[in-house]
Amino acid sequence: MSQPMNTKPTIVLIHGAFADSSSWNGIISTLLAQNYPVVAASNPLRGLKNDAAELASLLTSIEGPVVLVGHSYGGMLISNAAHGNGQIQALVFVAAFVPDEGETAAQLASRFPGSTLGETLTPVALADGGTDLYIQQERFHAQFAADLPESQARLMAASQRPVTELALNEQSDVPTWKTVPSWFIWGDGDQNIPPAALRWMSERAGGRELVEVAGASHALAVSRAELVADLILRAAQAV
Repeated sequence: MSQPMNTKPTIVLIHGAFADSSSWNGIISTLLAQNYPVVAASNPLRGLKNDAAELASLLTSIEGPVVLVGHSYGGMLISNAAHGNGQIQALVFVAAFVPDEGETAAQLASRFPGSTLGETLTPVALADGGTDLYIQQERFHAQFAADLPESQARLMAASQRPVTELALNEQSDVPTWKTVPSWFIWGDGDQNIPPAALRWMSERAGGRELVEVAGASHALAVSRAELVADLILRAAQAV
């Protein structure tokens, strides 16, 4: 997927669990208007090693520098897929996990109290013996996207992509954020990942910029698209 010659980095957006690539649409519009090449990748959500390998393969098809952006579980991918890849100039974590080596998404989500995600999940047994997890549609609005209109949250609930239990419990490898500058944004109304955990992970990573948005839900890439796009642009311009 070679991009045309451009002095600007390609911005690669990675959605998390219970979402899809369309969750970036509001942000993509802003980035394209600023003439940035953009790729909103499809996250398989099957397992951390598998998903990171898929992202790493995609990155090999892009020429020139890259800014990697991950939402939620997508933060696990951008931490794992780009280690040692000199293309990666910046990382942007959007209400995202920021794992160190050996940590899992499940461990990080439970490090601080406040997540109500577990009680909203419905497991679905898979033919390979694994388990998919969905947020119950009637609870999606309050759990995932409380700062969006109910009608919009219902559409997101119906189109949500499930994540496997394996993906949330597979250990992270050596993280990219230890060698690549990073930016962070999250909401203080997040019900999936406790804001205290998001704050702690971003401070541990030594982020260039840490933004906590009052009243924002876990779906702030949708509800606060302008704020998130502005942070991505600042990261892209800084490198």
